[in-house]
Amino acid sequence: MRPWALLLLLLGALRSGGAAAPARNVLLLLADDGGFESGAYNNSAIHTPNLDALARRGLVFQNAFTSVSSCSPSRASILTGLPQHQNGMYGLHQDVHHFNSFDGVRSLPQLLSHAGVRTGIIGKKHVGPGAVYPFDFAYTEENSSVLQVGRNITRIKELVRRFLQSQDERPFFLYVAFHDPHRCGHSQPQYGPFCEKFGNGQSGMGWIPDWKPQIYHPEQVQVPPFVPDTPAAREDLAAQYTTIGRMDQGIGLVLQELRRAGFLNSTLVIYSSDNAIPFPGGRTNLYRSGTAQPLLLSSPEHPQRWGQVSPAFASLLDLTPTILDWFSIPYPAYSIFGKRRVQLTGKSLLPALESEQPWATAFMSQSQHEVTMYYPMRAVQHRQFRLVHNLNYKMPFPIDQDLYVSPTFRDLLRRTRAGQPTHWNRSLQQYYYRPRWELFDCSQDPAESRNLAPEPRYAGVLQLLRAQLLGWQWDTGDPWVCAPDAVLEEKLSPQCQPLHNEL
Repeated sequence: MRPWALLLLLLGALRSGGAAAPARNVLLLLADDGGFESGAYNNSAIHTPNLDALARRGLVFQNAFTSVSSCSPSRASILTGLPQHQNGMYGLHQDVHHFNSFDGVRSLPQLLSHAGVRTGIIGKKHVGPGAVYPFDFAYTEENSSVLQVGRNITRIKELVRRFLQSQDERPFFLYVAFHDPHRCGHSQPQYGPFCEKFGNGQSGMGWIPDWKPQIYHPEQVQVPPFVPDTPAAREDLAAQYTTIGRMDQGIGLVLQELRRAGFLNSTLVIYSSDNAIPFPGGRTNLYRSGTAQPLLLSSPEHPQRWGQVSPAFASLLDLTPTILDWFSIPYPAYSIFGKRRVQLTGKSLLPALESEQPWATAFMSQSQHEVTMYYPMRAVQHRQFRLVHNLNYKMPFPIDQDLYVSPTFRDLLRRTRAGQPTHWNRSLQQYYYRPRWELFDCSQDPAESRNLAPEPRYAGVLQLLRAQLLGWQWDTGDPWVCAPDAVLEEKLSPQCQPLHNEL
């Protein structure tokens, strides 16, 4: 038996005063491009009874953020505790994009396995290389249809049951990564913009026995403030709602399997999403609208926090430290390149399950999404103020393939070309061409439409947030730390050598 496995068993005994205690476990539930479309986050237009029940049995974070608004980079950051510029997953993993984390990265499944924790993944993996992200039990797009393991909730239920029935004496970490509510208009258009028809029993759509489809009408949906309020966008959101309903029912099935297997009262359940919803202003943006995430923490050991809402800031970079802390496993300290030591800059969220915390800062970093979408950005939110640094600001902001073929964006293009009202909080020109520095007071300007960076009375706030952001970039070994007006030369002093490029 490995030393850490023995320690985990000893800690279990100590928690129960020496008597045998069930091992602590973790269930991580991840939505794919999910947002705040749930009753748990005060959306009364959608029916999500299972997420709402999980919120009543856990702590709801009001200010949780992804560190990067892109699928593979976010998943890699969740599973390493390192931002994308530090773990190497600069963009999407699949097909021509082909981004991977560095070979020397020590991921969460590696660390858990070495400590005697059994690991499993069901659904969308979307990270690599395989040697960096190994799981003991794996049903993903690498060996199955992603529609079956990511959207077919009956199949997901059966795989969860198989994992739990084969569980041994080790504690476990099970990661269920839904493919809902990701768009599929680009990849599988026959199933609708959000694959909302997949498995609904109609001709050619297949049938998911455990799914009871919920149909929404455009006039029912709540349009987020950063999305154009148009008939096309409302129809798009109505389709998304149906897909979210399928995921919600899947979450209910997964939790039911956990309960039936006798693990509910020994398992920390975490629910979040990889990035924001795939609408203009959402996914691929480092605005609050592109990075704010749902985050529910349900601990059987902290019922005093059930049903409460926390304003404390949390980052998805905190999930690896939180899970390691739950298992009493030390944080890793290692080198990826040379002698520079990697340290997790995230924090454990477990103290928030004991009492309210003063956390009020979160950092974000994005370099690409698709391989053609080079638009590096860095951001920090401290209390109500958010600063976004657009490094490639001379170029237009890129649009991904999924979004481009969406009904919402196609309608936005048509309205813009025709000179018609877009019913959006900005023009397409403003969306494409952004200043280098954008500063917003999210408490007074939730739509992030007024850039305060040029205003002299906010010079102090701008200076403070720039210093915070720069410090984090140095701490995490950001290769872009000197960009765009200097080049990083680590053997020179100063390390940022000016380019004199008139930026």
